[in-house]
Amino acid sequence: MNHLTRNDFASALQVLERVEAQADSVRGFAQAVVQALNGFVASELTTLSVCDLTTGQREVVGLPGGRLGTDEMECFDRHFFEHPLVRHHGFEGGLLTRRISDLVRRHDFQRSALFGGYYRRIGLEYAIVVPLFSDRRTLVSVVLNRRGLDFDERDRERLELLRPHLAFLYRHARHARAAVALNEGEETPLPRMPMPPDLSPPGLTQREAEVMHWLACGKTDAEIAALLSISPRTVQKHLEHIYVKLGVETRTAAVMRALAICNHSSIRNADHFFV
Repeated sequence: MNHLTRNDFASALQVLERVEAQADSVRGFAQAVVQALNGFVASELTTLSVCDLTTGQREVVGLPGGRLGTDEMECFDRHFFEHPLVRHHGFEGGLLTRRISDLVRRHDFQRSALFGGYYRRIGLEYAIVVPLFSDRRTLVSVVLNRRGLDFDERDRERLELLRPHLAFLYRHARHARAAVALNEGEETPLPRMPMPPDLSPPGLTQREAEVMHWLACGKTDAEIAALLSISPRTVQKHLEHIYVKLGVETRTAAVMRALAICNHSSIRNADHFFV
């Protein structure tokens, strides 16, 4: 069931604009996404987690003054492979935003060594994970934690709305790092981004809709030009027309606005069908 409102889409766009402004490096992206999501969905501890699926260790970026110290990190690492969300997103191929409670019953989780050794230790009970990248060796995700009240379905839907676009911005941050690495003679593999749904809001021409689709896939102007057998300059002209029609000024804003329009249209059509 869809619980999202127009305000949710507007707030999501603001989050993405804040992250996009600082996503010129992986570190900048990490700090921006943690700060932005902490205010988007209520959380007592929000982090960007980079998990090494081979060694069972992780690196964490959080807000200044966060509560995770060395002892707490070591506690988590001891139970790394027991974590239901690590297993789901890192080893089972889960791509969507999930809560611990989506995967294991609360009673069973509270009896686990992970809960007793880590979550009880840091005074938290619930977690929800937004996966951004996984290649079977590394899992990168945003993790939000609470105590007292679990994340509800609307929280999950709001975060899922952002997920593919945050993955897109993370991909570009990785591109920036890879460019530096290549200049220094290193090789850095780039992550694959999940394919988003086709976005064809009313008012776009067929060619503009095709450009919009590849834009949502994270393609550059040159890549879109090659895919559509047109020039990069023509792609830029189509993007200018798309921006005007959608009332936006950036690529990320265009994707989010198109998503909001298409989502609203599908809900309205469904409501009409069931009348």
